[in-house]
Amino acid sequence: MTDRAPTVVDAHVHQWDPFATPRAVSGVAKIVRRAPTVLPALLRLFPRASREFIGDPRYLLDRYLPVDYLQDSSPVGVDAVVHVEAGWRTKDPLGSVDETQWVSALPFGIAGAPALGAIVVHADPSAPRIAELLDAHLQASALVRGVRCIGAHSDDRGVMNWTPNANLYSSADFRRGFTAVAERGLSFDMWVYGHQLPDAITLAREYPDTTFILDQYATPVGAYGQSGKHTGTSSADRRAILGRWRDDISSLAELPNVVAKHSGFGMPVLGAGARSHDELREAAAPLISHLQAAFGPERTFWSSNFPIDKPNVALPQTISILREVLGDQFDQARILRDNASRVYRLTSN
Repeated sequence: MTDRAPTVVDAHVHQWDPFATPRAVSGVAKIVRRAPTVLPALLRLFPRASREFIGDPRYLLDRYLPVDYLQDSSPVGVDAVVHVEAGWRTKDPLGSVDETQWVSALPFGIAGAPALGAIVVHADPSAPRIAELLDAHLQASALVRGVRCIGAHSDDRGVMNWTPNANLYSSADFRRGFTAVAERGLSFDMWVYGHQLPDAITLAREYPDTTFILDQYATPVGAYGQSGKHTGTSSADRRAILGRWRDDISSLAELPNVVAKHSGFGMPVLGAGARSHDELREAAAPLISHLQAAFGPERTFWSSNFPIDKPNVALPQTISILREVLGDQFDQARILRDNASRVYRLTSN
């Protein structure tokens, strides 16, 4: 970090290099780099759910490093970022520590790139060696502030699942192992699909001294339009999805140890597809407005979710749409800097 407080903090970015680090797409990325014309044929081998979640595979099959993020974010002038774990593939129970070491060594804070303000690591509390893994992450970098373990799962076979466990966060092993996260004073980034919010509520209620950060609005799959085989296929279905989501978000917000990111409203799994600026703003407005009303000005902050949202929205748009929807409620200092800095304990040095 620099010797001044950051003006803009992006609290949710991903970095990867499928050519030099172990990712699910590394094999395909290396083939496409050698023979770009085979990409359409290779994509047909991917499950439909994966193709629809990704939107545009170019952003997963190529590097996304600080210089790339700088190019996307330069109109905004981001000073610091929070890196959130990004699918490091390993069979070693402690292997995700390699991602923490790799991210720490990237050229952040150089040649105009923002500083690396904090790291959210991957760790599964249900794993037998969770305490050992967390200690290894903490030893690997002084910037480790929190943990993420994705719980997103849908019964719609056309929607991508991130875990085979439909109720990961409320499972006995997960809740028992979560003690290791709580004891180390780490925050926990929660990402589930909208219908799984009751599990997130159960977990956050059980650990009231841990700060929980809700990612991507707890993505209400199909809220904008059809996603998967049968989710969001009609206006009535979409109204029901949003109605249940609103109720559960309100219940989650009653817990004072939970905060929420304005991030991910351009994700294809929402049923976003290609939309104009005005169309995306109209689609996202119910998510943005209700999250802000439920959590209030002290417990919400902006994050770009780049490059995952990149197929549908430019990075500056993620702020401008937020500003347009919230109007007078858009507290620039809190939403773009102060709240994220407090939650992730960003410090100057």
